[in-house]
Amino acid sequence: MILWYNQNGDYMTYLDYSATTPVNEEVIDSYVKTCHNFIGNPNSLHRLGIEANALMNEATDQISHLLGVKSSEIIYTSGSSESNNTAIKGIAFQYQNRGKHIITTELEHSSVIAPLQYLVSLGFEVDFAPLDQEGKVDLESLKSLLRDDTILVSIGSVSSELGILQPITEIAELLKSYPKCFFHVDMTQSIGKVTIPLKDIDLVSFSAHKFYGMKGIGVLVKKESVVLQPLIHGGKSTTIWRSGTPALALIVSLSKALRLAFKNMESNQIEELNQYLREQLSQMDMVHINSPQTSIPHILNFSVPRLKPETLQHALEEKDIFISTQTACSKGGSPSTAVMALTHDESYATSSVRVSISHLTTKDEICYFVKALIEVIERLQIRG
Repeated sequence: MILWYNQNGDYMTYLDYSATTPVNEEVIDSYVKTCHNFIGNPNSLHRLGIEANALMNEATDQISHLLGVKSSEIIYTSGSSESNNTAIKGIAFQYQNRGKHIITTELEHSSVIAPLQYLVSLGFEVDFAPLDQEGKVDLESLKSLLRDDTILVSIGSVSSELGILQPITEIAELLKSYPKCFFHVDMTQSIGKVTIPLKDIDLVSFSAHKFYGMKGIGVLVKKESVVLQPLIHGGKSTTIWRSGTPALALIVSLSKALRLAFKNMESNQIEELNQYLREQLSQMDMVHINSPQTSIPHILNFSVPRLKPETLQHALEEKDIFISTQTACSKGGSPSTAVMALTHDESYATSSVRVSISHLTTKDEICYFVKALIEVIERLQIRG
């Protein structure tokens, strides 16, 4: 069992793993050893550069093998936000002669929604696919939205706020009948948690810090047949699609984190903890659970109407319990678009918080959280 402590040496209950995960010690070790032993630029032509390049290629081959894609289809980025922007803007600018219609959902991360909003300002048209009662994309409704000028469908595999798992394989199968339309999947919240084949997906985004890797390194998987307009120009890096000096130590550490994530695909312990927490929350009259039962067990979103989520978050923080309001990249104070899309209830959308757990979470932590939550809600309601 791993225990987290703050700077004062007090025990912390960390329940925000979907925002970021602690770095695995083996990953840190890989990073440090690479920094010490491979000082050359992988693009340099001298011996140190050649050695660094060989290590980078080895790491890339390992990543491609784990994902079931070609090494040439791996593009290294600074994280999922850059990967999402590169995929969405890259497709839009490259293929706008085919059309300017894009389809997404209201559950997407801000790094998907924001570039789409930017594209709308440039004359692109964005439609939101309808969702069923569990928040999954309705396939028939999605099909009805597809047009001859639809160039991109961008749908996240798992909602970062609600944990809703989308029928990605079924959507990919549907889109085979639309060869002019590309399929982008933000897999930031599913890598290392859920197995989803990548074979029929054109573009896939993810980031290492969501599965116990380092911050600052992510991946965009791009099928060889897909052409992008790069976001960053300035010469070849690891590919022509993203310029910049290759971050060798981060790349090697990503390879190690991904191997460990696939090797230790999370267990039934998380499902048991999620179910226990659901049962405890369902007994609280003042709490409404937003995450459907079919959501992945790592994420549980709920609302306490009439309490501001930031107030609840900071009250729990005083007890060294750390949860999230919406996602870490969301604009603070605004209603949750994802919760609103699912519940159609503004009071839930304006009061939602997220608990996210991992294989490192213990039942004692969940019990402590439940007890503290009851105390905090009662105190805040009395004060209100």
